[in-house]
Amino acid sequence: MDKTVKDLASAVAGIEDGMTVMIGGFGGAGGPIELIHALIDRFKATGHPKDLTVVNNNAGNGHVGLAALIEAGMVKKLICSFPRSADPVVFTELYLAGKIELELVPQGTLAERIRAGGAGIPAFYTPTSFGTDLAKGKPVEVFEGRSYVRERWLKADYALIKAETADLHGNLTYRAAARNFAPVMAMAAAVTVVQAAKVVAAGQIDPENVHTPGIFVQKIVEVANAVQEEDLNRAKATYPLEG
Repeated sequence: MDKTVKDLASAVAGIEDGMTVMIGGFGGAGGPIELIHALIDRFKATGHPKDLTVVNNNAGNGHVGLAALIEAGMVKKLICSFPRSADPVVFTELYLAGKIELELVPQGTLAERIRAGGAGIPAFYTPTSFGTDLAKGKPVEVFEGRSYVRERWLKADYALIKAETADLHGNLTYRAAARNFAPVMAMAAAVTVVQAAKVVAAGQIDPENVHTPGIFVQKIVEVANAVQEEDLNRAKATYPLEG
């Protein structure tokens, strides 16, 4: 039942070409930067994985984390709500050049599509996006006089998320807003990989305080002093890091 792995490289070892990867985070809050960078390291060394479909709230900022993953040429398609966030220069340039695909999803719809994937609900209806370009080609039904757009679930091969505390069985807690998409992504992925600031023995997390049950987690790696995306961007860092 001990789900810890020895290092970041082992944590991301199973991600292969063409997979769908959900990445937690709301901007820098809850972003698993070290896991993302470990995946880039593997690509730099082996040329794999590539042609990934990534699900995230935004399109990355600066030249670290998700933005660095995109800049490395590893991402074929991005499914997100905010492709134009604080500093999405990498994504913007590649998208305008036709080198990356974008599926734009309203934020509430994105969260619900992921939740539906974890709950085994293949489709649901929402009024959001009705009458816009985002609804083109999607079935529409009328309920109580209002039009609703049918949306499909979202599932993934892997989810990369960040937790505050994990026990050896994979039970997790998050720090404040860093929780964001992590719980639903953990449910919607076949394999969930967690970087945790602290790993404790089984039973050390009060069951009443567990945010994500261990049944949804397959790998844990301890990252005691995780970097923050905003700090790296203020320092104008790039990944691979220089200096």
